[in-house]
Amino acid sequence: MSKRVLIITYYWPPAGGAGVQRWLKFVKYLPEFGWKPVVYTVKDGEYPALDPSLEKDVPPGITVIRRKIFEPYLYYKKFIGQNPSQKIQAGFLSEEEKPRRKERIARWIRGNLFIPDARRFWIRPSIRFLTRYLRKHPVDVIVSTGPPHSMHLIALGLKKKLKIPWVADFRDPWTQIDFYQELHLTRWADKKHQRLEREVVLHSDGIITVTRTMLEEFKKLGARNCHFIPNGFDSDDLPSEPLSPPEKFIITHAGSINPDRNPETLWKVLEEMTKDPIFAKALEIRLIGHVDVSVKRSIHEHHLESFTRFIPYLPHEEVLKAERQAAVLLLLINQTPNARGILTGKLFEYLAVGRPILLLGPIDGEAAVILKETGRGDVAAYHDVKTIETIVRSFFKSFTGGNPFNAGKKNINKYHRKTLTKELSSLLLTCCYNNSLRNISSR
Repeated sequence: MSKRVLIITYYWPPAGGAGVQRWLKFVKYLPEFGWKPVVYTVKDGEYPALDPSLEKDVPPGITVIRRKIFEPYLYYKKFIGQNPSQKIQAGFLSEEEKPRRKERIARWIRGNLFIPDARRFWIRPSIRFLTRYLRKHPVDVIVSTGPPHSMHLIALGLKKKLKIPWVADFRDPWTQIDFYQELHLTRWADKKHQRLEREVVLHSDGIITVTRTMLEEFKKLGARNCHFIPNGFDSDDLPSEPLSPPEKFIITHAGSINPDRNPETLWKVLEEMTKDPIFAKALEIRLIGHVDVSVKRSIHEHHLESFTRFIPYLPHEEVLKAERQAAVLLLLINQTPNARGILTGKLFEYLAVGRPILLLGPIDGEAAVILKETGRGDVAAYHDVKTIETIVRSFFKSFTGGNPFNAGKKNINKYHRKTLTKELSSLLLTCCYNNSLRNISSR
């Protein structure tokens, strides 16, 4: 008989992006391992992007509960002079210039008044609703996934009331997130963020993280039963036909580029290399998704505008097609103090696509380790001009046929979504079993 798992997530189709795909894919494959998922999510959320095409991965018969949410973003948009129809981007990414003073004030309000985040107004109504629902429709385990970390506080409230085993999944850190200092927190607000994070970590029956670095950080907070389950790829998303040679030397980046990911050194290298008419004729840069105004400015300063195509956010299936057309897939790690521990979900999709990858970031970081392990590309530090140029020239030589790139034969199936879901299933079963033992011993 199938076990039931309640998954509390803010991001769910029609929302788009990597945060959606992680749990969408888990839900897709969990039934194969004896689980019946129930998804609790928002109705008409403030999503950075929409991608209705992802709905096809929702298994038939899955219960999806959508509840209205109050979010103060309309007031935020009015305050900074943003059109109400425009989307709020994560990580302070801005596609156009904004009043700096108003933006700083808005960040202060966000960090100090909306704790842990702007979805805090959904916590109490959700606890009340789900308490009633779960008493009529019991589940064996609860999973919350954040950010937004308000989802964890909903699960925490249910844990205290109903004593159901609970696993907290962290797709990003909480107080260790790279932009935490940019929230300009008061001492009181910082302590509250720290206290809530610690309460979630200590009360949950299991912690899942997408990086090993995050795992160690939560262990220091006293977390028990910690597990590293990274993001991955789904072979079902990939076309069956083999890759064909790219028509131009296309360098493609898929996903948002915020100021911390702006690859200034790469732009400098490409500017210099375009002095060669052969390279200039072949080069095309494709940036798919939201690009910060500072990145656009940098491209302009390096005279690369004529080589660059800014492509708006695309549905996931269209992104995969664009990635397969590339000669090189560009992966950018944030230039922040926690860069070594960043393991972006885009890496695993790039691995599955099979094109050579240029990773800019810490050469000993978690993403670099996996790229070297799989033999699917090369790594350079952000400001290492010589290495970046060497790698680009090598890839260009491969493109022109002088030295075909070998994508590597190493097995990447351990990063398949189905394999990762099997790991998740084992963790959930362990939590259920341990909870049963505690109930027996307390009688």
